Amino acid sequence: MYLLGYDIGSSSIKVALVEAATGKTLAMTKSPQQEMEILAIQEGWAEQDPDMWWQHVCLATQGLLHHYDIPPSQIKGIGIAYQMHGLVLLDQMGKVLRPSIIWCDSRAVAIGDQALTQLGTQQCYHHLLNSPGNFTASKLKWVKEHEPKLYAKIDKIMLPGDYIACKLTGEIHTTISGLSEGMFWDFQSNQTADWLMEYFGFEPEVIPPILPTFSLQGQVTKEAAEATGLTLGIPVTYRAGDQPNNALSLNVLEPGEIAATGGTSGVVYGVIDQPLFDEKSRVNGFAHVNHSASHNRIGILLCINGAGIQYSWLKHQMGNWNYPEMEQLAQSIPVGSEGLRILPFGNGAERMLGNHQTGAQVNNLQFNRHSQAHFFRAGLEGIAFSFVYGLKVFQEMGLDINILRVGNDNLFQSSVFSQTIANLIGSCIEVIDTNGAIGAAKAAGVATHIYASPREAMQKLEIVQRLEPEKNYQPYQAAYQVWEKDLAKLMATYNQG
Repeated sequence: MYLLGYDIGSSSIKVALVEAATGKTLAMTKSPQQEMEILAIQEGWAEQDPDMWWQHVCLATQGLLHHYDIPPSQIKGIGIAYQMHGLVLLDQMGKVLRPSIIWCDSRAVAIGDQALTQLGTQQCYHHLLNSPGNFTASKLKWVKEHEPKLYAKIDKIMLPGDYIACKLTGEIHTTISGLSEGMFWDFQSNQTADWLMEYFGFEPEVIPPILPTFSLQGQVTKEAAEATGLTLGIPVTYRAGDQPNNALSLNVLEPGEIAATGGTSGVVYGVIDQPLFDEKSRVNGFAHVNHSASHNRIGILLCINGAGIQYSWLKHQMGNWNYPEMEQLAQSIPVGSEGLRILPFGNGAERMLGNHQTGAQVNNLQFNRHSQAHFFRAGLEGIAFSFVYGLKVFQEMGLDINILRVGNDNLFQSSVFSQTIANLIGSCIEVIDTNGAIGAAKAAGVATHIYASPREAMQKLEIVQRLEPEKNYQPYQAAYQVWEKDLAKLMATYNQG
């Protein structure tokens, strides 16, 4: 008996097959092998075709079933994790109306800022836990203002995971967790934020029916079975945004537990038991996968857009290197990269920097001293320093970082990156052999009653490495302080404006 999990990313679609009885991952694959295209028609824009996601869901599923000779009739549940904050628009025929405006698109920043000013911080922070910001609701308002003829054709709005679930099942639904990440959920009244919908001029009917995160959300249709190679009738029983799902995958479910991931963007995600907020909106609060009106579980999310995408940029621009080679070169350079410093904020507006789109910076480059190896180390250090800078907000909100749980993939495979963070926060990092697709697969077993609870589903996790802070952390601290001064100078130009 098996469970299938998808992770619908902006770079690729990952799929995992888990043996339900043992929790063992039997198969993993992804499609495409190279990163999917992100369309940037104008500066600050980022779009993807939702049907491209579906195409690669089909290819990844077919490849997994064929290569590993898995009988699809033995799959008892499907879970979906997905890139957060994206906007998918459907007409009455279920046809996609335009490319999805995805998470790193910055076009709606001004719309969200204006909404915060006009509605008031008291209303927005206490009810939404956030500014409307550059989230899904503000993106929908952009469409209403700039593409009114297209807006008039909208029947339903969806998040990326809602769309993939719809393609699998033919049913249109969403979740409280999903609505909260789009700024459509009121935590005080425990219902859709009708006042925000009215302010933006949205019709209530565009919100799909709401289902629990862990629930029967439809069954694989004949059309979807033919496209993917799956069996007709397999239940879809879980969906969640990638960061709540990553936290779940790392068994981060209860107050005080903290997870991190270092993919295209960098994220730290901690759980609290009351609807708190950051008045500067540097971090954001969303309904965690196990949240309910009577059981507050709020996920506090720090997102750094310029993370893995910066290191990927270095990989592609600096020659024909692979990541293990880059890591080896980075380790050959001393802490602090001999003065070379990189601010990695070149992937759209950064929430922890006041939603400013600062661009990346390379500081103190010396042609007679610095090499590609220096760039690799400075790149990793700059992203790690950004994590540490953002974690200060968690501490201000009362979240103590005793253990940071991370997946054994992406940036945390780099010892330079991981050890830098461990040394600067003074806490242990546990590297766990899991990822979002595996977590989504296991989560699918909760609503099918294979597991009694999300905690039980995540019990059998393997810690592959434990990084303790080093005693000689002073060089790291010195390098961070210089980097932080660079950031302060950059932000001073915006604060003056």
